This record gives sequence, C-alpha cells and structure tokens, in this order.
Amino acid sequence: MRAACYLASWVLPVAGAPLRDAGVLVGPDGRIVAVGPRAQLPAGEAIDRVDLGAAILLPGLVNVHAHAELAAFRGLLEDLPFPRWITTLRRCKQEAAATPAELRAAALLTCAESLAVGITTFGATEDSDAAAAALRETGMRGVIFREVFGPDPQQASAALQELVQHLDALQSEAGELVQVGVSPHAPYTVSDELYGLVARLAERRQLPVAVHAAEAEAEASLVVRGEGPFAAGLRARGLATPPRARSIVALLERTGILALRPLVIHAVRVGAEDRGLLAAAGASVAHCPTANARLGHGVAPVVELRAAGVNVALGTDSVASNNRLDLLEEARTAQLLQRARLASASALPACELLEMVTLAGARALGLADRIGSLEPGKDADLCAVAIDRPHTEPAHDPLATLFHAARGSDVVLTVVRGRVLYRAGRLLTIDPADTRATLHALAARLAAARGTSR
Repeated sequence: MRAACYLASWVLPVAGAPLRDAGVLVGPDGRIVAVGPRAQLPAGEAIDRVDLGAAILLPGLVNVHAHAELAAFRGLLEDLPFPRWITTLRRCKQEAAATPAELRAAALLTCAESLAVGITTFGATEDSDAAAAALRETGMRGVIFREVFGPDPQQASAALQELVQHLDALQSEAGELVQVGVSPHAPYTVSDELYGLVARLAERRQLPVAVHAAEAEAEASLVVRGEGPFAAGLRARGLATPPRARSIVALLERTGILALRPLVIHAVRVGAEDRGLLAAAGASVAHCPTANARLGHGVAPVVELRAAGVNVALGTDSVASNNRLDLLEEARTAQLLQRARLASASALPACELLEMVTLAGARALGLADRIGSLEPGKDADLCAVAIDRPHTEPAHDPLATLFHAARGSDVVLTVVRGRVLYRAGRLLTIDPADTRATLHALAARLAAARGTSR
C-alpha cells in the first residue's frame, strides 16, 4: 500500500478544532502520519494525493450497536408493542431456520450498508458467527458480542458451556480488526445465575461485555416488581418471577456485570442513582434514539448521563427496529429528541454529536487508542462526506452541515486502516448483488412465519 494524502475543504480531527482546507497524510502501514492545513502536508511521487474537493473529512463512524444477522427483518415487525415485537422476532428466527449462507448474506448486506454511510466500525451483538466473517471479508473493523440466553437458573451452567463453545469457535475469526466479546442478552432472557457465570467468564478471559438493559417498561416491571408481560411469559414456562433488584442497573451491579465496564445498550430508564453507578463503574451507553422511539421506549436522558460522566456513544440497533443504518441521521435524531425533551435550543450541541459517533464509540468498544480521532500514530479509519449538494450548501458551519444537512448517502469515501473500502458509490471489497437472492430466500421464509401471527 502506498502513502496517501487525503485533502478536503474541511477536516474534523475530533482531537482538535475543525480545519479549513486541510488534509490527512496516511503512511504505507495504514496509520496516520500527519493532520494539518493543505499547504503544510508533504507532496511527492511516492504519495498519492486524493483531493476530495468540497467535502468534510473525519474519522470513520463508529456504530456501537447493531445486529448484522437481522438484515432480512427490515420492515417486517412494524407497529408491535415491545414484548410482542421481541417474541415475534425470536419465533420467526426459529421457524425460518436460517442457513449459514443466509446469515452470511445478511451480515454482508449490513456491512455494505454501513460502509456506504461512512461506518468503519461496529459493535455486533449476535446470536451467530456471521458478522465476524463478514467483517473480515469486507475489511471492516468491529467487536462481536456473542449473545447468550437462559432465563431458567437451572440451565445456567449448560448455557455457559454452549457460550464457551461458540467463543472458542469465534476466536479463529479474531484478528487485527475483529475482536470477540460476550453479551448476556437482557434481564427477561437471562437469569441472575447466568449473569454471574458470564461475568466471571468475561473477567477470566478479559472479554468486552455488552448487555441490553433499562430499555423497556415491561423489562423494568419484571425486574423491580416481578410483574408485566415478560413475567407472565416466564411463569407460563414454570419459572418464578420474584422482584430481583430496585432497578435494572442495580441488578447488573449485584450480578457482577457492571464491574466489567460493560457497554449498556439503550439505558432509557436510568435515574440519578443509576447514572451514578454507571459512571462510577466506567460503563458506556449505546444510545439508539431511533429504535428507542420506534418501539415506544421513550427518550434516554443522554444529557444527564453525560453530565454524570458516563461515556455515551451512538448505535443504530438493527434494521428490524430502525430500518436503516445511517449514523449521521441517528446523531441528528439524538439531538432533536434531547432538545424536545428538555425544551432547550442548545442541548447536545453538534461538537458532542461528533464525539459520540467517533471517539466515544471507540472508547465504548475499547478501541480509543487506535481509532476515533485523526491523530498521528492512530489507524487511518476515515470517511468523507460531500457538501457540494443542493441540500448542503452553503456550508457556513461544518458541524451543522454534517449533522443537519448532510445524510449518509452523501458519503463518498470510507477507509479502514488506510485501505479504501468504498469510493464514490462503489464498494471495493464485495458486491452485495452476489448475496441478494440468498437474503431474499430467508426474507420470504421470515415473512411466512410472521404471517402466522398477524
């Protein structure tokens, strides 16, 4: 790989103020050599100069929460209350019985969609191994949080043993760009005993942890009072549902999960005491505003979480709950909902949005020493957003333009560790058309399964 110098009308280093008419010099090893004004960057025959023109160049976007294997669910589970939504999703998955090839197609489509909107890294919370192979095949970066389920405390040891087998198999996919972690799914699918076993496993193996938590009212009813639709479903299976903790965050603390600095996915229902616990533990939050809104969960207290010292990053969740993976749109939605919630015209300013889609995401995934900002020595994970479109002109303020005028479809370049993966509307490592028929076969079976419960 040759050295390359990427030039644009604006560069957003994240580690410093925006730079006008500037660029990023990338060495042959895929690491950043220099960031600065155009005139100060070296030129020569050994350096490929890539002038992006009227564009914003910034670190590659980090989507901390997605479900790559669920791409075939897009638009299939609309307008369902959350308890029914989650049970329908799981039933459809079981009845459709996706093949490894179909799961691979779904994961590859997720990667293709991600690269086209500037996402270079994502945290994949998965019930299969598909995302790891897809990340490697496309050249993306990510952390695979292998899910484990088991609400029956009597089956906790068996669930852990199965998880260990999956983790051992996944290690063959791990490498420079792909890491492996664990995800005890959620309080309504994981017993306290299983939480504890997973916490000890993660500590022993030094694995990153992600957990869905404090997302829905039905979840809180189960944990705090032992009531609600999730409790009814568990009791129908012969499982007791006594109150488990004063809050879901308190449950994570008691079972040892919180001590592992987890990525807490959603965190919509977190009061002041819970926010303090999250901050003291060094936990991060995956804020998914669109999915939270679409499923009727509410609006997470992002401003208060950040004020308490919690690292908050942005995630799209799956297309089953969001329908798209546009992280720029997710950032805009996050700001608008916070301002509406707080009746404030200044809450969650664009400079904070920039951090949430880059460096905060890198921190949440344990990658901040390598990505998330444009600094010499870091890996050259980049994306560029064109701002010469009718809907982005004039660009008085690059941050306002990025989050309130531009959209994911304006991305013209996506680079991971110096390797160009997407350029001017074209994916360079895969062709999504190769997997379309396979994905549609799975989608047809999912639709048939969904039809039986309408």
